[in-house]
Amino acid sequence: MGKKLVDILKTARPRQWVKNLTLFAALIFTGYLFSAAVFWKDFGIVTQAVMAFTAVAVAIYFLNDVIDVEADKMHPFKRKRPIAAGRISRGEALVISGLAAIVGLTWTFKLSLLFGTIVLAYLVMQILYSMWLKNVEVVDVFVIALGFFLRVFAGAIVINAHLSIWFLLCVISVSLFLAVGKRRAEMAILTEQGAVQHRKVMGKYSADILDAYLAMFATAAWMSWALFTFNFYEQAAPELASPVGLGIISRTLTINKWLMVSIPVVIFGIMRYLRVVYDGSRAETPERVILSDTPLLATVAVWGLIVITVLYL
Repeated sequence: MGKKLVDILKTARPRQWVKNLTLFAALIFTGYLFSAAVFWKDFGIVTQAVMAFTAVAVAIYFLNDVIDVEADKMHPFKRKRPIAAGRISRGEALVISGLAAIVGLTWTFKLSLLFGTIVLAYLVMQILYSMWLKNVEVVDVFVIALGFFLRVFAGAIVINAHLSIWFLLCVISVSLFLAVGKRRAEMAILTEQGAVQHRKVMGKYSADILDAYLAMFATAAWMSWALFTFNFYEQAAPELASPVGLGIISRTLTINKWLMVSIPVVIFGIMRYLRVVYDGSRAETPERVILSDTPLLATVAVWGLIVITVLYL
């Protein structure tokens, strides 16, 4: 029984739950995260939203492993998954998937009708992806990227928060960058011939075209973040736009300059991720990279520290 529970937990992909923390993005960038009223209200709401979204994501993981069981058996890493290895039957996986979907969707609709609708749309999109869209060139990458974007957007919807158009552009660019990186890493792991056997759509890509996509979206990612930092305080709450102590010394050092300090950190993070992508196995999934690569993990931590410091301290 203990081994079965461990296999169920592995199939639920706890490592990938990290992605769902992006629902907090809208709350953080409102500038009111440490307000007592927000903490007891919006912070609690977003926390519930993350848990509900995670339940729906777990349903998708189980369903996806059932659909992809034969292809996973040919993958050097995925063949060890409990369903592909036969330790969890397809019937058991479908029951767990159905229960997780019911619990998650019921929870999302209790939080907000619009939030629940977005999560339901995400679920439908992922089912279509598993059954069809993953074999459509370019569309497969857009669906992966849209999954990242919907997390951030849903986090704003559930607390009725405003998101800057520049921030949304940044999320879209980074999402596409991570999605293409996932495909390029698969090709590096399996070689072009092996990649096609595992995933049909890989036969429609070449290493050169994926490299071109990576370069395009890497540039778009850091540029859109730079534009967001340039424009953030023009759209922020008045208290965020006011000078801090250093502003007394020089107008050049007023607070509306400081979020730009994060731009070199973002560029370094993108460069580091590109380096890891070409290592293949280390970049099987974006969350694996972020959690296992020390320089990249440190970069994310420094970026987060800069953002929190500028916005709140």
